Amino acid sequence: MTKSVVILDYGVGNVRSVQKAIAKVYQEPVITGDVEEIRASDALILPGVGAFSAGMEKISPHFALLHELHTHIPILGICLGMQMMFESSEESSDGVKGLSLIPGKVVRFPDMPGYKIPHMGWNQIIPTPGDPLFSGIEPNSAVYFVHSYYADTAPEYTAARTEYMFPFSSAVRSDMSWGVQFHPEKSGDVGLSILRNFCSMIE
Repeated sequence: MTKSVVILDYGVGNVRSVQKAIAKVYQEPVITGDVEEIRASDALILPGVGAFSAGMEKISPHFALLHELHTHIPILGICLGMQMMFESSEESSDGVKGLSLIPGKVVRFPDMPGYKIPHMGWNQIIPTPGDPLFSGIEPNSAVYFVHSYYADTAPEYTAARTEYMFPFSSAVRSDMSWGVQFHPEKSGDVGLSILRNFCSMIE
């Protein structure tokens, strides 16, 4: 029996483009905000675009459930979905906390001559050797980014890094949870391969 991939629909996300990408590499995913459907999932994707505080407000009803699933099924956060996995973000001026699934915080790129904020367009990733999310992905493969904030986390939680102003963690991992700052659903064959790797983790 083919197992289910659920895309968490919490009102802030690029749900349809992720849906189409998963359907290409695995099967049609379930898009839902229903607690029982999420709990029954075999893998979970947290999409997201927009501001950190707004995303956390929308996803807060699922806080306990995400912590419950964190060590049991593969979870993939994309863009804002990844940022919300951390403990906090500089984007949140009102002190809203993150999901704390991955240790660290999200900080804004500094103003630096010769660089634009947001970091937008194609850039290269260097995967951490052996990470299953990047199986078969060559170093310096290009993926698509749109972000002004990045993950500040320890090397042991870094699944891939990218150079923009300085090296930063463009993909992260803790337990069964991964996060990618780039958009795999907009990253051509490389992005589809990453999503295929994620779906292949389902036991």
